[in-house]
Amino acid sequence: MATLTPDILAPTHPAPEKALAPKREYPGALVVVEGIDGSGKSTQLYLLKRWLEIGGYRIHFTEWNSSPLVKSATRRGKQRRLLTPTTFSLLHAADFADRCERQILPLLNGGYLVLADRYVYTAFARDAARGLPPHWLRNLYSFAPVPDITFYFRAPLDVAVNRITAGRPKLKYYEAGMDLGISLDRAESFRIFQERILNNYDQMTETDHFVLMDGTMRVNKLQKLMRELLGDRIDLAQFAPKKKR
Repeated sequence: MATLTPDILAPTHPAPEKALAPKREYPGALVVVEGIDGSGKSTQLYLLKRWLEIGGYRIHFTEWNSSPLVKSATRRGKQRRLLTPTTFSLLHAADFADRCERQILPLLNGGYLVLADRYVYTAFARDAARGLPPHWLRNLYSFAPVPDITFYFRAPLDVAVNRITAGRPKLKYYEAGMDLGISLDRAESFRIFQERILNNYDQMTETDHFVLMDGTMRVNKLQKLMRELLGDRIDLAQFAPKKKR
């Protein structure tokens, strides 16, 4: 029996990759940060989250690969090194679908400001770097709400890689892209894998309307800029606590 792979499932003559179509059927707003490992995105989103929390804003935080529904399956697959690029991609899609249905959409409909550390663009960048067809990935996540703003934190490859390798005793097998057989050396494999992902992100910058952020800027200046850009794009007053009469 033939194995169903993305290439087999995809149409023979796929249409060009398209950005997510805008859909505004809820009173909330969706803020996304993207970028390769070591770009500084998670630090900046954490600082933004704390600033909004202190201000009493109605917010919800969600992050990539965090649904309890598939977490154990993903962990077992990684430990036994059983995950193919397609299986890995579908597990992440199931994780996202669960969080979207249980967290993201209900809170957007409830008028919350949802902050996402990584979104579908992570799949578009990483899974394509593992060889999966971009049009198949776009179709897989076509149900996803379109972000109101997507901050793309871009740091030079050397800077980002050095930040990661300096802070970790050992790179994990899949994190380093060892499943791709790029190199027997984990550090070298990680660098090559991250370069592929970075190139994929760069290609999405214009088509998916990313807001480009310099990941080498000082943390406080970058955070100030992020808050200003957020305020320009989204009316934060609608998420602020109601004043007591």
